[in-house]
Amino acid sequence: MKVLVINGPNLNLLGVREPDVYGSITLEKINQGLFEKAKSYDIDIEAFQSNAEHEIVAKLQESINKIDYVIINPGALTHTSIAIRDCLLGIGVPFYEVHISNIFAREEFRHKSFFSDIASGVICGLGTHGYELALSHIIKSYQDKK
Repeated sequence: MKVLVINGPNLNLLGVREPDVYGSITLEKINQGLFEKAKSYDIDIEAFQSNAEHEIVAKLQESINKIDYVIINPGALTHTSIAIRDCLLGIGVPFYEVHISNIFAREEFRHKSFFSDIASGVICGLGTHGYELALSHIIKSYQDKK
């Protein structure tokens, strides 16, 4: 099984950017934890981060028929990207939307997600632990299908 983890704009600044909102853990550390957990279940994880919407769309498109699940934190693109939404629908792979902060407890413009209604699950406001929770649910779902 293969899982693609996508992180959008500014998530490369985790550990530096607004630690009171996003914590002090870096994206590299988050990915490392996912790799370690996945390894014990014989799951291949690929992590990708981009500050550019078109690069995220391209990565998803080139992953067609090569991945089983997606974990995505679209960052600010959560509230603006119809292109990524359409791409996720187009590739037809179950995905989990993750947000480190509680987007509903923040500014009004962050309350609308273009992904939540089509996601297999949404994890919001549980810090960086949300990524691990998404992977745990994928593992359980995959094992239940066997």
